Amino acid sequence: MKVKKSLALLLAGVLVVGMLVGCGSKPKTTGGKDLPIIKIATQTPLSGGSAAIGEVIKLGAQLALDDQKEKFKELGFELQLVPFDDQADPKKGVANAQLIGADKSIFAVVGHFNSGVAIPSSEVYEKYSIPMVSPANSATEVTDRGLKTVNRIVARDDSQGPAGADYAVNTLKAKKIFIVQDKTAYGTGLAKAFEKGAEDAGAEILGFEGITLGEKDFNGVLNQILSKKPDLVYFGGIYAEGGLLIKQAREKGIDIPIMGGDGLDSSTLVEIAGDAIKNTYITTLAGDPAESEAGKEFMERYKEINNRDAEAYSVYGYDTMGVVLKGIENAITANNNKLPTREQVRDAVRGIKDYQGVLTTVSFDDIGDNKYAKVFIFNYKEASYPPQLEGEVEN
Repeated sequence: MKVKKSLALLLAGVLVVGMLVGCGSKPKTTGGKDLPIIKIATQTPLSGGSAAIGEVIKLGAQLALDDQKEKFKELGFELQLVPFDDQADPKKGVANAQLIGADKSIFAVVGHFNSGVAIPSSEVYEKYSIPMVSPANSATEVTDRGLKTVNRIVARDDSQGPAGADYAVNTLKAKKIFIVQDKTAYGTGLAKAFEKGAEDAGAEILGFEGITLGEKDFNGVLNQILSKKPDLVYFGGIYAEGGLLIKQAREKGIDIPIMGGDGLDSSTLVEIAGDAIKNTYITTLAGDPAESEAGKEFMERYKEINNRDAEAYSVYGYDTMGVVLKGIENAITANNNKLPTREQVRDAVRGIKDYQGVLTTVSFDDIGDNKYAKVFIFNYKEASYPPQLEGEVEN
């Protein structure tokens, strides 16, 4: 009897302990491990000739995501960034886009840098209803296709090209212009937009020659420039080839102004061209962060975290991620604080109005263009980055 009584008391004790544990609140998880995961992908070149800008876009996007992790944990979700290297290659971008589409936890894409990569990759995003917001793509075809998923915070080439042409003809007084372009969707499109703007302004186009990505020796096209004797050379392309073109042009005694687009907006351009960069002008889609208090604060935090100076596209990577996260937050709210669908996020991103970033204000129109986008004109008076701001033009 004593044994039975002891066993009964033991069992009763176990039962009481179990009831106390069961009646208590559920233990809190740490690190958000049990929270639904929302991933945002970046698609930029992280290797190859365009990697310098692709890397700073990714770092800016990562900083914006990190800034909002706690906020999204309070909403009941864990944020993660998934970086993809598109290598500035359309085929690689499309292959990555297929991987992104297959990962159901990826709800949006920050990217691309190269319009020629964004255009085919975004066809895949459209298939999967994954919204893309670009910090850099300027080719008109990016949004003119009317895809529901495609947006950008920057100006288009049909704004950037004419703005550069107007400055070249009316401020720099260039009447005879030689154009070089890199045969990509971005470089050719921008060069053609500049060409039309220059002709409309009364300038004569002496040549419209193409180079190839990765080219190192520009002796042939530079000899043509020497023989034509233009007042200005315009380059539609990226900083890797642009820096070499500028350097070799100066070595040949071509000391006239050289102008290019936002593809030249990188500190690496200065590293490649050196002192030859002087008397080079660029139109770009991002302003100087140091012009505002918010920009200065961003630059300080960016340098502290990444141990490198912020560039214009660092901030645009940050602002683009901010737009994406605002769209996701709005979709969560509209879905009764539950995990939204990709379609809900897609529509919420397109519906962004008057979002205030560090460098830009964003409101998307019905095809995903930002009505607040601007074009900025800079002058490299010295071999240092950033160049000197000359002015800005409304989109």
